[in-house]
Amino acid sequence: MRILLVGGTGLIGSAIRARLTAEGHDCILVSRHATARDRRHINLDLARATDASTWKNHLAGVDAVINAAGALQGQDMQGVHVAGSAALYAACESAGVRRVILFSAIGSNVDALSDYSRSKREGEAALMARDLDWVVLRPSVVVGRSAYGGSALLRGLAALPILPVMPDTAAIQPVHLDDVVETVLFFLRPDAPSRVALDLAGPERMDFSDAVALFRSWLRWRPAYRLRLASWAASAAYRAGDIAQMLGWATPINSTAQAEMRRGATGDPGLWRQVTGLRPRDLGAALAREPASVQERWFARLYALKPLIFGVFGAFWLATGIISLSAGWNIGMSLLREGGLQENIAALTVTAGALADIAIGLAILWRPLSRYGLWAALIISLTYAVIGTLLVPRLWADPLGPMLKIWPVIMLNLVAMAIREDR
Repeated sequence: MRILLVGGTGLIGSAIRARLTAEGHDCILVSRHATARDRRHINLDLARATDASTWKNHLAGVDAVINAAGALQGQDMQGVHVAGSAALYAACESAGVRRVILFSAIGSNVDALSDYSRSKREGEAALMARDLDWVVLRPSVVVGRSAYGGSALLRGLAALPILPVMPDTAAIQPVHLDDVVETVLFFLRPDAPSRVALDLAGPERMDFSDAVALFRSWLRWRPAYRLRLASWAASAAYRAGDIAQMLGWATPINSTAQAEMRRGATGDPGLWRQVTGLRPRDLGAALAREPASVQERWFARLYALKPLIFGVFGAFWLATGIISLSAGWNIGMSLLREGGLQENIAALTVTAGALADIAIGLAILWRPLSRYGLWAALIISLTYAVIGTLLVPRLWADPLGPMLKIWPVIMLNLVAMAIREDR
């Protein structure tokens, strides 16, 4: 089959693509994270593809469409879940592509507490209104060997010596990624039923903190002390996630997640089992079959450190620039005079360096420019080391180590570059 997979770079989409390719299907990916070297990958932002004609050429020869695209927060939600998806469904109807599988969210059809849930429900309605052989899948928290979003958060929290327990959270029913992929393969069969909506929920209900404890055990760490956070502390964490989201960083902790966690992620897997014949696997048993490797332990530990690394590193560069223009001005000027620079050139050098530091700090903190900010930070750190050595070589012998400290900064820079990618 020739299958158009929208949102094929996410946790679910990438697993579906790998399985479809292994099964011999011709899988075409649509996402805004396209790579120029992959001719089977179409660079298209679903939120902006709101005209059905946009999809016409991409649907030529396609037998089925899988829409696994999603946005947790921000203005893209309406475009991704409703407007862009509705245009895709209209194009499918016109092009005669009958089979369309949509990934929605568990519980969104019952109690839509957030813009995320409401947009997911509207997206379902847009598909169900079309003359298509549609299938709506509503997964709970999806876990598997890969990790992203909520499943990555479970691992990151499992690495903490103290487990913060958020107040006012409901139960979840984690579903294994392999079961989700098997369900997609089932509904791609020619004889598979259509016009059906299913909850993809695991067999066991559990508190979110209990799911974290399962992952901590899987990672071979002793149980962590559980600290129930006060409401104000939990709200502060969610607001911090909102700020990170505004800066372009994908985070599963934000105000949308707060509303969704209050509702929980539970459902009845009975109809799913009845229709497909699948038996959803238990989370504990699934983890036991795949022992955690050292890579998993590294990821879990780095997950919580990543926002601190970028936050502290960006703030460091901002602070150095601001200090150079204020309290540290005279110190910087005296060092450059000692190196033999004239007054006006020294002033220009200090000002330019300070402004560069501020620009680098802002770039590191803003996700779309963070890669360039990190490269600029690396280059300017090496430049400072060279200029400092040429102008004021005695700084290498300074007991406070201003020249020696450049190298730990460079090492942190390299760490940030290594862990920047989200998927």
